[in-house]
Amino acid sequence: MKKIALLLAVATAVVACKNDDNGTPIPADTSVDFTFSHNWDGDEIENSDFDVIQYTNANGEELSISKLVYLISDVTFESVTTGEVYDAGDYNLVNVRQGTNLNFTPDIEIPEGEYLVSFTFGFDDEDNIDGAYLDLNSADGGWNVPMMLGGGYHYMRLEGKFIDNTSTETNYAYHTIRAADPSTTPVTLQDTSFEVDLGQIAIGSGTNIEVKMNLAQWFEDPNLWDLNVLNQMLMPNFDAQILMHQNGSTYQNSEGVFSLGAVTQ
Repeated sequence: MKKIALLLAVATAVVACKNDDNGTPIPADTSVDFTFSHNWDGDEIENSDFDVIQYTNANGEELSISKLVYLISDVTFESVTTGEVYDAGDYNLVNVRQGTNLNFTPDIEIPEGEYLVSFTFGFDDEDNIDGAYLDLNSADGGWNVPMMLGGGYHYMRLEGKFIDNTSTETNYAYHTIRAADPSTTPVTLQDTSFEVDLGQIAIGSGTNIEVKMNLAQWFEDPNLWDLNVLNQMLMPNFDAQILMHQNGSTYQNSEGVFSLGAVTQ
């Protein structure tokens, strides 16, 4: 029995610590976990905060949040040591109110080491193929974009109420998609997805990366958002989609909409 146990221990050690032809240990492959958290200028957004008018945007409008659903794709790891790029190639639809997909493990394993980590907000044009993703076709009442707007999929649905300039509670729907101008034939389209750069991160066994979204920034920088002017029908508004793209993609890995939170091992 002791001899069998010893042989098993040696076999396990050989599997766990492989060497290359020069005898250099080869890093073990590992998966990486992501956690998505949400805040309003640092104040954590919890489920009990929905449908309560308690936030004030940079333009001075008081507002609530009733829905926050958004898509991320193409989680990518670029090795600092070798320059090799590992692209997970899958996607994750986060529904904050329902608490679904707040934790996500991309379908890829990579060698342990130092990586530049990034992902795409929404789908880029290569992946934004109309009707291609069966689960998204029915998600959140249908995540598709109408063909009159070029088809494909939403990037984000952020909805709620705000106090307008007549002191009336008014609905807003801050929906981001690929920018589309339906007044032209064919429809003019512009990719408004963007890459979120989380910076350099040490990846090991059990690494969890927190991605923080600050909702206040969607209304703030570089374009000060006036909900009295831009609150509905934003999907067919080409210029509004460009403005939302700019607000989402500015100051990444710093004080923008997305930033790197805690990294645990």
